[in-house]
Amino acid sequence: MPETLTLTVNGQQLQVPSGATVAVALNILGQPCRTSVSGQPRGPLCAMGICYECRVTINGIANRLACQVLCTPGMEVQTIV
Repeated sequence: MPETLTLTVNGQQLQVPSGATVAVALNILGQPCRTSVSGQPRGPLCAMGICYECRVTINGIANRLACQVLCTPGMEVQTIV
């Protein structure tokens, strides 16, 4: 069993496996990263940092790519919904 760590997503605490990206954490929650201008949920598309569909705010820094950032203990993530 892999080690886990705890982070907060939109005020909700979540445990994820050590080494998981923020995109994985959002997927575990079933939470989209953001919504489009038409209100449709958006999430990771390319998973390699090219499409910018997975932008979130991490520890107060906006427009971070969830697919490129590893989760750390105590991290706070806010989606753009």
